[in-house]
Amino acid sequence: MSAILGSGEHRYRVVDNWAKLPDGWQLTDVASVAVDSRDRIYVFNRGAHPMVVLDRDGNFLRSWGEGLFSRAHALHIDADDNLYCTDDGDHTVRKCTTDGKVLLTIGVPEKPAPFMSGEPFHRCTHTALSPKGEIYVSDGYGNARIHKFTPDGRLNQELGRARHRSRPVQHRA
Repeated sequence: MSAILGSGEHRYRVVDNWAKLPDGWQLTDVASVAVDSRDRIYVFNRGAHPMVVLDRDGNFLRSWGEGLFSRAHALHIDADDNLYCTDDGDHTVRKCTTDGKVLLTIGVPEKPAPFMSGEPFHRCTHTALSPKGEIYVSDGYGNARIHKFTPDGRLNQELGRARHRSRPVQHRA
């Protein structure tokens, strides 16, 4: 009998070997998972095949992103099934179609902004979209900021600034 996880209305049965991958393939360090409007599951991982696409029954459909992504970190799907793939290894966010065509790249691949400079990006971490399609990108590891971009990827605004302190910070429980 398989394990049941969760509580209340949110209970899930663990299904061993649900993902039916090609022989010799494995999912390595899965960073994020998202589901599109057709119930296809996108597994953004740090393995040889960064984006693995499965159907709702776990059947392998395709993969993409080989040679494109350096270090998968986060995934977001918008209402039009565009995927926002955050790569903290090459300091970019890429907006892609469900078959992997890159529509937009925000950030300069392999060119991190200086640590705590406030410039996009130094190991960006995730995205969120406003109802108007504005793209918010958290730039937490090396900048402690959020950057706001227009839907076409132009920097619109920096939100939140890192606070530098010359003395240690004490936290209270």
